[in-house]
Amino acid sequence: MKKSDVPQALLEAAVMEKPMKRTDVTELVVMKKLQKGLTWTRIAKAVGEGKEWTTAALLGQMQMTKAQAEAAGKLLGLPPYAVLLLQQVPYKGSLPTAVPTDPLIYRFYELVSVYGTTFKELIHEEFGDGIMSAIDFKMDLQREPDPKGDRVQIVMSGKYLQYKTY
Repeated sequence: MKKSDVPQALLEAAVMEKPMKRTDVTELVVMKKLQKGLTWTRIAKAVGEGKEWTTAALLGQMQMTKAQAEAAGKLLGLPPYAVLLLQQVPYKGSLPTAVPTDPLIYRFYELVSVYGTTFKELIHEEFGDGIMSAIDFKMDLQREPDPKGDRVQIVMSGKYLQYKTY
């Protein structure tokens, strides 16, 4: 491969004393978001996707297209090598521990611990022996006003995938 065939951003990343990793990009994104006073919703509008997907992508869980990464990079003021890394296939499910220790994330673990068998039974009763996809998946998170205290409403929708007999 000739040097002229390699994107400039990749060359810049390669000559760094310590090349940037995808986790470094996540930290940079969060810092730039704070410095610029941006919201995930505002960034998502610039990227052209929903706030849920865009947030997941910028936190290192989804691969962005070149156009999406460039839009985020422009708004956030990211260097070219960071924009390039946003376009790479990420290492998904990268929480630091098997059982999350962050209280908010732990509550989702608790939901699965308490209601996981219920989810499983009801999905199997309704659809048969299969799973809900986390790949062909949609999520919507909204604030739900309530006189006793606002609620978090999360709607998750995943394609049903039947297990095959072989």
